[in-house]
Amino acid sequence: MSPSVAERNAGAGPAPSLAIIVPVGPGDDSWHGLVAFLATVPETTEIVFAGCEMAPENWPPRSLTLARWLQAARGRARQANAGSIQTGAEYLWWLHADSRPAADAFVALTQALSQRPDDLHWFALRFFDGPYLAKINAAGANWRSRRWQLPFGDQGLCMARASFERLGGFDESLTLGEDLSLVVRARRAGIALNEVPSTIATSARRYRRQGWLRTSIRHLWLTWRLSRAERARDDH
Repeated sequence: MSPSVAERNAGAGPAPSLAIIVPVGPGDDSWHGLVAFLATVPETTEIVFAGCEMAPENWPPRSLTLARWLQAARGRARQANAGSIQTGAEYLWWLHADSRPAADAFVALTQALSQRPDDLHWFALRFFDGPYLAKINAAGANWRSRRWQLPFGDQGLCMARASFERLGGFDESLTLGEDLSLVVRARRAGIALNEVPSTIATSARRYRRQGWLRTSIRHLWLTWRLSRAERARDDH
């Protein structure tokens, strides 16, 4: 029988200094569904919501009294960078607003950080809504991440602040794919990738709104284009 979350917590030892940064896009209230998970992490964990709009009414949520809301320039890369700068933690964990980490995700991550402190960490992906065919995309994303070492931002990227700063942070010139750009640059810098033994569920709302086939093709094209652009940049 696998150990419970409480049992794993009891044997985990001191957790590394960790900050969770959550970029929030305009009009996006999906972060409400993330609050239940964030309320379970130790109070020593910094939590920063980096929104492009003012903090919502009745901020902060009752279960997250220590969480901060930072208003930053619009754009996920800008917001993620701004939120990261505002923390003093040794490690940075970026979650999307619609991310739903598994109950054991925090413990699994802190254990991974202790064992492999210099790696870029990521989680296996699954979807909690959207079209049935999104399951194929989740399987494809996990295969791509394991085979080609190319996880996306919705897979809960986490790395040491020192490494993040050495890479120059997220590329703010990109309106899409800032997460993939960071991964490619990390690999080129010799930073190993590590799959955390847990999962993160996310919303398939984009597939539902924009169409499964169209969105799938767009993601494949974006992966190819950004990987090629980063390689060309390094070669020059």
